[in-house]
Amino acid sequence: MAIKLIALDIDGTTLMSDGTLSQRNKNALVRATDRGIHVVIATGRCYDALPSQLTDIKGIRYALTSNGAQTRDLHTGETLDGNYLTDAAVLASADLLRNHTGFMVEIFTDGKAYMGKDHYDAVCSGEISWRSRNYVRDTRNPVEDVLGFMLQHRHTIENINIFFEHLSDKDRLKPHLDLLSNVTITSSFDNNWEIGGATTNKGAALTELAKRLYITKEEILACGDSPNDEEMLKAAGLPVAVGNAKESVRRLAAHIVPENDMDGVAEAIEKFAL
Repeated sequence: MAIKLIALDIDGTTLMSDGTLSQRNKNALVRATDRGIHVVIATGRCYDALPSQLTDIKGIRYALTSNGAQTRDLHTGETLDGNYLTDAAVLASADLLRNHTGFMVEIFTDGKAYMGKDHYDAVCSGEISWRSRNYVRDTRNPVEDVLGFMLQHRHTIENINIFFEHLSDKDRLKPHLDLLSNVTITSSFDNNWEIGGATTNKGAALTELAKRLYITKEEILACGDSPNDEEMLKAAGLPVAVGNAKESVRRLAAHIVPENDMDGVAEAIEKFAL
């Protein structure tokens, strides 16, 4: 069956490791949209952090952001669907993070990302070097008390992001996160955990958007690399993993294409959609 929708993760998949979009990948995206195929961004990033390299491609209209917590029309800015954490889940997450301090916490709400001013300043000054200074400066908004800010916006929390300098800390926090109710725990990087709503994932958001566009599962190609892409691959008739994907993602894929630094997305689109 012909592919009518291509859902693409951004980081580690569509973009190269240096955060740029290769010319071959860009050409494939443009060719697909010119043919009338819906190319959909499906990312853990919030709306305001979407890269202009992708949003400037006129044929790309839809984005699934914050791991599927929001579905946005890029042409109008309209939120088509929202799937947020419950008030109770936000309160429980805040209590947990107040009892396990020192980690870099970010929260996504209303399409924007916020983090504690202390961590923001430390990254921007270079004191913290394990996060990208340019990315944090360009996409994060500093607030004095990030957990207090989260509670003030508890009705519209899309995602809670926790970053770790040391992977041993990530492992130690996981059993405590597993005690939270009505949440989804996933990750998009080796050094983070992401807390979302109980039914929030890229796959659920992709399925709802496909229904809106009258597209069946068999007409969907999805490509990703990280655990937060797994449900998206399950929702696609043609699940594809880039060569640098985690093993759990590779197991779900019908096809493995070259890694993100070798235009794997372009190869998938050229081979299976064009």
